[in-house]
This record gives sequence, structure tokens and C-alpha cells, in this order.
Amino acid sequence: MESFTIGQVARRAEVGVQTIRYYEREGLLPEPARRPSGYRVYPEGVVRRLLFIRRAKELGFSLREIKELLALRVDPGCTCGEIKARALAKVDDVDRKIASLQCIRGALLDLADACPGGNATTDCPILDALDGTKGEHHAEANR
Repeated sequence: MESFTIGQVARRAEVGVQTIRYYEREGLLPEPARRPSGYRVYPEGVVRRLLFIRRAKELGFSLREIKELLALRVDPGCTCGEIKARALAKVDDVDRKIASLQCIRGALLDLADACPGGNATTDCPILDALDGTKGEHHAEANR
């Protein structure tokens, strides 16, 4: 079986060496064997595991969730249905984030609409709203 240095693994998986070391500390990668010189030696399967981790991260899974998926992958009692349930839970999480981002977008558009754009920054409704003083300057000026 072929083995690789940490640099070779990093290049093949398109991740940094520090990322590999971090994943080892977090238990996402098994501790590698070491040569007598102390250098880490990785089996080819580590590249596949790193690619799995990277793709799962791209889909929004946290490192904790990825660690659980990796454990379930080798659990003989786990079914594909359990993995599907986790994927659907992640879809629900993404839907909540989208709804939250849409609310943020609406609030930002409302702030932008309230700003005439030509005022001095001391009379900016966007800055006032962020400062929690929305309308206070205008109310004080009208007294």
C-alpha cells in the first residue's frame, strides 16, 4: 500500500497542512503512523476522507456533524435512512438561515430607502438606526 507525506496529502486533497493537523487534533482524521525520523506517513485513504470532509463542509455541515457522519459511515447498525434524516435536517437549517438572511436584506433595504443620500453623516438615518438613536436627532431638532 502506498503512503504519502503530509505535504503530498495536502496537495492531493487541496487543503493546507495546518488543516490536516487540525483535523487530526479534532478526531476527524486518525493519528498517522510515523517514520523513525518522526515524519507523518499517511495511507491513500486519507485523501478520500479529506475530500469527504471538504465536500460536507461545502454543503454546510459543521465539523461536529461531519465527525458524526464519518462515524455513522462505519457503524454497521446505521442505515441510509439515518443519513438521509441528517441531510434533511441540514436542509431545514439552511431554510432557516435563508429566511433570516431575507429578513436582514429587507431591513437593509428599508434603511437604504430611508436615507436621502445627501445628508451629512451626523444626520444619516442608517447610522442613527445602527446606533439605536433612530429619529432622536430629528426629535431634538424639532423641540
